[in-house]
Amino acid sequence: MIRRLQKSGNGWAIFLPKPLLELLKVNPETDKVELEFEGEVLKVKKHKEEV
Repeated sequence: MIRRLQKSGNGWAIFLPKPLLELLKVNPETDKVELEFEGEVLKVKKHKEEV
């Protein structure tokens, strides 16, 4: 999947399509995501709160 960066305020955003959010089981209204870097790879995963 190829996406373009889009201007958002003072930064840049990548908008994720709904089917991708569903695969990640992320509700964008209530969940948070974690961003991790491995070399030049950006990983996005659902954040799991520790109890």
